[in-house]
Amino acid sequence: MANATTNLTVSQLLKTKSELDDEPKKKSREDWRKAKELEEARKAGTAPAAVDEEGKDINPHIPQYIATAPWYYGTSGPTLKHQRPQDDKEGNFSKLDEWYKRGVDNARTITKYRKGACENCGAMTHKKKDCMERPRKVGAKFSGASIAHDEFIQANLNLSYDGKRDRWSGYDPSEHKAIIEEFQKVEEAKRQLRADKLDAQDSQDDEDERQDEDKYVDEVDMPGTKVDSKQRITVRNLRIREDTAKYLRNLDPNSAYYDPKTRSMRENPNPKLDDMYSGENFVRFTGDTRKHATAQLFAWEAYEKGVDVHLLAEPTKLEMLQKEYDSKKEQFKTKVQKSVLEKYGGEEHLEAPPKSLLLAQTEDYTEYSRSGKILKGQEKEIIRSKYKEDIYINNHTSVWGSYWTNGNWGYKCCHSFIKNSYCLGEAGFEVNKPDGFGFDEIKIEENKVNNEEIKLASSENSSSDDENEIKKSKKKNKKKKLKEKKKLKKVEDKLQKALEKEDEQQKFAGEILKMDERKRPYNSMYEVKKPTEEEMEAYYMKRRREDDPMNQFI
Repeated sequence: MANATTNLTVSQLLKTKSELDDEPKKKSREDWRKAKELEEARKAGTAPAAVDEEGKDINPHIPQYIATAPWYYGTSGPTLKHQRPQDDKEGNFSKLDEWYKRGVDNARTITKYRKGACENCGAMTHKKKDCMERPRKVGAKFSGASIAHDEFIQANLNLSYDGKRDRWSGYDPSEHKAIIEEFQKVEEAKRQLRADKLDAQDSQDDEDERQDEDKYVDEVDMPGTKVDSKQRITVRNLRIREDTAKYLRNLDPNSAYYDPKTRSMRENPNPKLDDMYSGENFVRFTGDTRKHATAQLFAWEAYEKGVDVHLLAEPTKLEMLQKEYDSKKEQFKTKVQKSVLEKYGGEEHLEAPPKSLLLAQTEDYTEYSRSGKILKGQEKEIIRSKYKEDIYINNHTSVWGSYWTNGNWGYKCCHSFIKNSYCLGEAGFEVNKPDGFGFDEIKIEENKVNNEEIKLASSENSSSDDENEIKKSKKKNKKKKLKEKKKLKKVEDKLQKALEKEDEQQKFAGEILKMDERKRPYNSMYEVKKPTEEEMEAYYMKRRREDDPMNQFI
């Protein structure tokens, strides 16, 4: 509260010395107690507040060091005038609305050159050496044409300490009106769309309840979120809890950098080993994962078009909207195609004749001989082989060349690659499979190469050196081809094993899907590793493509 003690200057003390001599130099204990009680009563509201020289009440809760005026201020009672801006000091500085004017004065147009003006442009506010206009071929002093406007004469502003440091000094608030008007138009459009949507769904009771909830949610101002509930989208990069954290892969501080903010590892922490993340991505980005991503993308695009739908909150509604969108898109494509055909024609080229007419009688004349040879007519003659067809020898049920693998032809009935050999039937499959995996062409060729080596060794004495070199080179080429065939055979064996493994995994997955969700075993993904090339090839061969139109016939 204000101090009740009178603060007097030295001159006032000298003038009223006689009056002050009768007063005690110090307050008594009783006076101090009364002043304290009055202060407490004013704070409690039981006593009236102190009044300053202008008749205004002084808040009793103001601290004493603020309410007490300094001795040199010369107050005769309680006051707060010393805390307000002083008129004598404010008059020395420029006002807030005073600032340097920019641009030129367009109030009046000058048509005649004035003495003392710029010789180049004709403005009075600068000289020729300070002119910023392009130098004219004939200055305004001699031509008297196109006299430039005068710039505003800048005032000599006297800014205060705060005025020199005011970053908003000279700012025109009218420049912000355009931004405010643009935001108001956007909000008005959103409000209109929301109102139209509510009006269209008033007939359904369930929809009315949902609209009321959405309406109240939009009015809630939650801290840290936007007012519009449709814009509350948070994207977080979180790992699956059962996966090992990436920063625990390699505890060496000099290994790959781990960013804790985005939870991402910039490089492979174990570069010497295989890529540890390809196996996880292989498992995660298969199945319905892509459908989920497509649905999320459709939900975002629908929101941008003004449709309020959420993937997790309203999955059924989103799926129905997506189906309706796809059907309307197909209808639009059909409509466009129909309009183009109506305008330019050519529809008859797109329609195929019915099947009954494709193989029916025609008016084209064709004459055949008794043997079936075409004598007259436009029908093309069927080209037939010069060899006899459907003739099976040596108990075979298929012709030579009905089976092919690794660049070799054979019989399909027994997988024999020896021409004119005798068919062994199903027993030939096991006979022609050395080691239980391949066929006998590799062993046959190896025997041939060994026989040639024996013949070559026996004929080295009788043949010349050039012939021996040629035979040796041929033998080396044959051995090289045998090695390549063995390598291809190993790849085929690995692929066969991968196919069998893929069949077992698909069968196991089908059994898991048939089980109840609560009874399914827990999958910790601890055996996930990078698939081999054969496993990837087996996966692509066995994968069932839902978007394939021929999928139902597989």
